[in-house]
Amino acid sequence: MYKNLLLPTDGSALSEKAVLHGLQLARTLGAKVTGFYALPEFRAFAYAGAIIEDTQAIFEGQSQAQADAALAFIATAAQEAGVPCAIAQITNDRPYEAILKAANEHGCDLIVMASHGRRGIEGLLMGSETQKVLTHSSIPVLVSR
Repeated sequence: MYKNLLLPTDGSALSEKAVLHGLQLARTLGAKVTGFYALPEFRAFAYAGAIIEDTQAIFEGQSQAQADAALAFIATAAQEAGVPCAIAQITNDRPYEAILKAANEHGCDLIVMASHGRRGIEGLLMGSETQKVLTHSSIPVLVSR
């Protein structure tokens, strides 16, 4: 049925739960997984250029550390579950676009991701990456709550 599941994560507890669900499904199906993290782009406005350079280096270092930790969780959990796992990341301020691009580039036939359940004003202001993936994806998406 499904041969390669994309497991996007933002490093949150909900994402980790969705990763574990995806790994259980992959093990049952004899599928492999691709763990994925979308790094945010650095954007800043400042009066002095030196401030931006220092801030950008700190931002990128912290972002990469978060990505490494989130992807390490997937790799370790996959190894413990006995599921083949590849890891990917990309820098993109639109995580849903990065998720869809990764799914296509890595030949994934199912995306398994969490929903934070944002609604109302919070959902309007913060948006829902899961909803955007559901709306724009041409491949199936399994949402873990």
